[in-house]
Amino acid sequence: MLDIATVLPATRTDEDEHSPILPPQPRNVHETGLELQLIVELIAKAIFTAGRTHLPILATRLRLSVNVLREALDFMVAEQLAEVAWRGDADIDVQYQLTGMGRQRAGVWLERAPYMGPAPVTLDAYRAMAARQAARLALGGVMADDVDAVFADCSLDPAVHRLAGAAMHAGRSMLLYGPPGGGKSTLARKLGGLLAGAVLVPHAVAVGQEIVQLYDPAIHQPPTPAPGGRLPPERRSGDARWMLCQRPIVHLGAELDAAMLELRHDAFSGCYQAPAHCKASHGLVIVDDLGRQRIAATALLNRFIQPLDAGQDQLALAGGYQFSMPFHAMLVFATNLPPHQLLDGSALRRLGYKVHVGALSESAYCALFRKQCRAANVAVDEAALRHLVDELHAGSGQPLLASFPREILARLADFASYAGQPPQLTVVALEQAWSSMFAAGASHEA
Repeated sequence: MLDIATVLPATRTDEDEHSPILPPQPRNVHETGLELQLIVELIAKAIFTAGRTHLPILATRLRLSVNVLREALDFMVAEQLAEVAWRGDADIDVQYQLTGMGRQRAGVWLERAPYMGPAPVTLDAYRAMAARQAARLALGGVMADDVDAVFADCSLDPAVHRLAGAAMHAGRSMLLYGPPGGGKSTLARKLGGLLAGAVLVPHAVAVGQEIVQLYDPAIHQPPTPAPGGRLPPERRSGDARWMLCQRPIVHLGAELDAAMLELRHDAFSGCYQAPAHCKASHGLVIVDDLGRQRIAATALLNRFIQPLDAGQDQLALAGGYQFSMPFHAMLVFATNLPPHQLLDGSALRRLGYKVHVGALSESAYCALFRKQCRAANVAVDEAALRHLVDELHAGSGQPLLASFPREILARLADFASYAGQPPQLTVVALEQAWSSMFAAGASHEA
C-alpha cells in the first residue's frame, strides 16, 4: 500500500493551490463522523478472523488512528466484548482479543455484513471533498502546450488533437467517430495523459447502515513521485481512510448494460460496489463502440449527461433507499457508426464536441509504418512500403488507417515465424500479410 507521505501529486507545479489536501486524522470517534457501533463491529470482525491482534496492526487494517480505536476498544472492554490479551512497556504496545460474548456477537455481525475492509468515510464528507476537488481541478485547465506534449508522437491529423484538446480544456463531453481502425480508442486513452494532478479517493463510503466501496486498485493508480518526494507537513498526519491517486480512467465497451451503471451488492465482501463511472469521478470515462451496447445509445447518453450536468448521480440500495453520489468526469464516446444513424439531432447537440477520426495522410501513414518497423526490429524497405501504399491500399480502396501498420507487421512476423525465418519487409511478405487480412472481394472492411 502506498504511503501518501512519500509522494507528491503529479500536478503542473511542485506544491501549489492545485494540490489536494488530505483531511486531518480524526482524534476521536466523533471526528470520524461514524457511529460508535459501526467501528465496534469492524474491530470485532477484524479480531474474530485474525485472533489476538496488536493495536497498531488493527489501526493499519481499519485505517483509523490509535486514539479512535482505543476509545472504541475501551467501550468493548467495558461491555465485556473484548479484553487486553497482552501489554508491553509502550502505551501502544498492547494486544486485544475477543471474549466469548465478543466472539458470539462478531459471528452474528459477520453473517449480517461480512465487510472487513478499511473504515468508511461519511457520505457528507465524500460530497464535500468531491466539491472541493472539482473546484480545484477546474483551475488548471488543459492548454495547447499540454496537447502538443501528449500527442507529440501521434500520427493523427493535428486538427484532431486541437479539437479534442479544446474539449478537454472546456471540460465538455466529446464524440469520436470514424471508420474502425482509425485510432479512436488510442486517441481516447491518450486523452487521459492530459489529466494533470491527483485526487483523494475514500476506500469506502457509509450510506446509512450500508457500506459502498469506492476505491478500486485497478482504476485508482498511485501518483507518480515527484523529485525529492516532498509533502507539506500537514499531510503526514492525515486521515488514512483516503487514498491519493492519479486521476482515474475507466474504459467501458460493448459489454456495457444498464445494470452496470447501478450499485452492485457483493455478497462475498458484504458491501456495495460503486458503478465504474462513479469510481471515475474527477477523471475520464471512455465509452467505446457506442451503439453496440445492450442499451440504446440515446438512453446511455441521457444516463450519463444528466448526472454529469448535476455533478451527482442518483443511486439506490437494494431496499429502495436512494441517495446521490458525486459524479464529476470527462465523457468520451467513440463509435464506428455514422453519428446521425446513432443519435438524433437533439442528442448530438448535447455532446459538446464531435471529432472525426479518419484516414491518415500518406506521409503520416508512411512515418507511422517506419516507426512500427523500428519497434518490431524490422528493416524498412522503401520500395516495399511504396508497393503497400500505391498498389495494395490504392488498388483495393482500403484507406490509410492508423491500425494497419501494426496489424500488417504482426502478420508478417507470424508468417516468418511459421517458416522459421526472421521477418523481412518485402513485396512478397506484404502481399501475403495483406491477403490474410481481408475476405476475397472485400473493400473498405470493418
